[in-house]
Amino acid sequence: MENHNDPSGYWRANVRLILGSLAIWALVSYGFAILLRPLLAGIRIGGTDLGFWFAQQGSIAVFIILIFFYAWRMNKLDKQYGVDEE
Repeated sequence: MENHNDPSGYWRANVRLILGSLAIWALVSYGFAILLRPLLAGIRIGGTDLGFWFAQQGSIAVFIILIFFYAWRMNKLDKQYGVDEE
C-alpha cells in the first residue's frame, strides 16, 4: 500500500487516472468513430453501423461511464491517502 502522507504519490495516481480516462475517451470518440470507422462499417447495431453509433451515441455513453468510474476511483484514492471528506 502507498504511503498515506505522500502528496506526490497521490497526485501521480490522480494524473495517471486522468490520463488513462482521457486515452480511453480519445480512443472511443476519435479512434472508433473516425479512424476505425471503415473497419466497423460491417458491424450493425440498432439499424446502423458500429462506427456511426460510436460517433453519435457511443462516445457520449463512454464519457458518462468514465465520469462515474473516475468519481468512484477517486473516492477510493482519497480514502487510501487519507484525504477523503467522510
